[in-house]
Amino acid sequence: MGTTVLLVGGNSGIGLESARLLKERGADVIAAARTAGPLAELGIPVQEFDAARPVALELPAVLDGLVYFPGSITLKPFHRLTTEDFLRDYQVNLLGAVAALQAALPALKASPSASVILFSTVAVAQGMPFHASIAAAKGAVEGLAVSLAAELAPKVRVNVIAPSLTATPLAAPLINSEAKVEAAAKRHPMQQIGSAEDVAGLVAFLLSPASKFFTGQVLRPDGGLSSVRTF
Repeated sequence: MGTTVLLVGGNSGIGLESARLLKERGADVIAAARTAGPLAELGIPVQEFDAARPVALELPAVLDGLVYFPGSITLKPFHRLTTEDFLRDYQVNLLGAVAALQAALPALKASPSASVILFSTVAVAQGMPFHASIAAAKGAVEGLAVSLAAELAPKVRVNVIAPSLTATPLAAPLINSEAKVEAAAKRHPMQQIGSAEDVAGLVAFLLSPASKFFTGQVLRPDGGLSSVRTF
């Protein structure tokens, strides 16, 4: 791949699978995360970064890619959501990304062609009960991405990946039994839930020259949930 990529978060699930794939393809991967964890075990240098309390990052002069993985799943009936719930989701999903992007912007602009990837959720495009807080925060992420895609073109591409339910530690409470997995799969036209490998492949594509004509896009590896009806 021959590129330098910053992963923000990434010690589990989609992030860790993306780190493995990028390393396999020859990328120079660095990371910023709450703990060194499995990323360090892959030989990736990790500096401390907490999306809830962002701190300054020490970055190389040139970055060819940035992927922001931190996220949350706050599922409650609307009447039970507190201001603190909304603010926490907004901080982790949007403001943490803003802090990382602002720190990395000079290095991204120094690249001849840089790629930024943010993460949203299918719940922004497909209304779902109990998702008000996280859908609101991720909707803001999508708005940020489209705005930055316009502002930073043509040198920096900015895209969003908005998966459906994916088998990761973050989603574990939603798929911790065979019955839950089966029920979740049946809600998708493809009759399955996503895997970390599915989404990691899309991350690698959006960081590669093969995606040079993609910017301001929300890509949806969601098994057709947001756009297809099979009945």
